[in-house]
Amino acid sequence: MFKETRKSIQWGEETLTLETGKIARQADACVIATLGETSVLCAVTFAKSQKPGQDFFPLTVHYGEKYYAAGKIPGGFFKREARPTEKETLTSRLIDRPIRPLFVPGFKNEVLVICTVLSHDLVNDPDMVAMIGASAALTISGAPFMGPIAACRVGFVDGEYTLNPEIDDMHDLRNKPEQRLDLVVAGTKDAVMMVESEAYELSEAEMLGAVKFGHEQIQPVIDMIIDLAEDCAKAPFDYQAPDYSDLSKAVKKAGDKAMRKAFKLTDKQERTTAVSAARDLIKEALNEEQLADSNLGSAMKGLEASILRGDVVKTGIRIDGRDTTTVRPIVCETGLLPRTHGSALFTRGETQGLVVTTLGTGEDEQMIDALQGMYRSNFMLHYNFPPYSVGEVGRFGFTGRREIGHGKLAWRALQAVLPAATDFPYTIRVVSEITESNGSSSMASVCGGSLSMMDAGVPLKAPVAGVAMGLILEDSGQYAILTDILGDEDH
Repeated sequence: MFKETRKSIQWGEETLTLETGKIARQADACVIATLGETSVLCAVTFAKSQKPGQDFFPLTVHYGEKYYAAGKIPGGFFKREARPTEKETLTSRLIDRPIRPLFVPGFKNEVLVICTVLSHDLVNDPDMVAMIGASAALTISGAPFMGPIAACRVGFVDGEYTLNPEIDDMHDLRNKPEQRLDLVVAGTKDAVMMVESEAYELSEAEMLGAVKFGHEQIQPVIDMIIDLAEDCAKAPFDYQAPDYSDLSKAVKKAGDKAMRKAFKLTDKQERTTAVSAARDLIKEALNEEQLADSNLGSAMKGLEASILRGDVVKTGIRIDGRDTTTVRPIVCETGLLPRTHGSALFTRGETQGLVVTTLGTGEDEQMIDALQGMYRSNFMLHYNFPPYSVGEVGRFGFTGRREIGHGKLAWRALQAVLPAATDFPYTIRVVSEITESNGSSSMASVCGGSLSMMDAGVPLKAPVAGVAMGLILEDSGQYAILTDILGDEDH
């Protein structure tokens, strides 16, 4: 009845197993990945046609932890899993980032990846298992996915890198001076696709060494996924990337001059208005057939990218007039709000964050009910991104995945310099209200968070600053590294 395929390797101190063919057979692919006794079911489905008018790639990743995986019953009145926890949201984003760029360019069919934690041994974190399982499922599904990828977690103890440290070793790093790193590395056979870390003042050489160590350790996992695919992968989906080169030429001819002029404007709002006008000018010059082409949006984005990216690589001058290494003008203010414990306004160019710190007692600590048990956190950082910060209208009032992710990014940077609870026994809540945004708003939260906490009297070990970096890599091999990227450069 079942046609099962199973592969196993010894990975670090545990056995990693991938199996498929028995569960969720109506999905395009389903892989159960197991490390130790932590198991995650990863199912992939994808639409066989593109929705009319679709001009972006609708990939959705859902990671969910079931309480039964750890032999627990959920709390609350309804006694069932409710809205996604912060960990589930962050892990969903973690899986999304390295797999999204590996789909064939132009593929815009809807793809859904669901990762469900079925068993948790309280030793091996299921997030890495889920990423490996998702990669394996995509690889055998027949979807136009140019993987596989694999991922691992890297620790750093006594000058030595460790592979996939236990959950207890990674929890509450601030109070574990012997463990100085929590780094996630995801990559393909030849390249690193993503890094995310929480580090405690490591040197540049130590951080680079950790990334290299992680990339080396994921190689046997990639080989195992390839081995699995050779035995059971479905026939590749017959997808032919659309050829809209003639349309791109027409768009370039109609709007190149106007678009270049628009991108020379250094003010964001003026530039946005001018780019919109250039798009309208292009549409006026096209015929009805070209206007009805579903690839028109891609052709326009291609023109914008060629101007934005190509000119930077050729000239070293960016759209706001800066070179590749200059940071935008910075203004810092503290003590703005008289009745708050600490406040700061951090402005870098057209990105601005109003960051407020509140101090509380032990009763204000956040209680987190995780699979590995209940624990408390005495430092919280919440990031808010209202539509007015970019001059737009839109839904307002709920916390989105992006806000949770950016808040955690800033949290990781700042919590490493907080004083020990024995020296400063207060609960700290930092709220970053992004009031203007033109790139690097999460790093504005880091800078403003440092200022705000110092204004509140928190004895930080050292101030922390952050800046967003970008890399432009052309097909010719030419590249440019950008410091303090703009919103238009972050695409």
